[in-house]
Amino acid sequence: MSDTPPDRLSVNQNSPFFDQAILERGIGIRFKGAERRDVEEYCLSEGWVRVAMGKKVDRKGNPLTIKLVGPVEAWFERPAEGADETGEDISAEDAPETTPQP
Repeated sequence: MSDTPPDRLSVNQNSPFFDQAILERGIGIRFKGAERRDVEEYCLSEGWVRVAMGKKVDRKGNPLTIKLVGPVEAWFERPAEGADETGEDISAEDAPETTPQP
């Protein structure tokens, strides 16, 4: 897996930009210099995020969102599975042996 997040990602399962594997790694979003935890969808190349408008939902139960325009930065919060902290892949023979703790 790549160490760069996708250009566009959504948390809505019905969206074509939804990717469960990437969301499980965790995505950090910084919008206009502030870290945001309420982002429903983002696009790095176009420079926008969609955030929920409180607890309001549409008739299908999806949150109503508002599109905010500005500089967007994204990063992975956890390394890919099978990669060490530096982001390099490690093979099974190079991996340190671990013993289960009781």
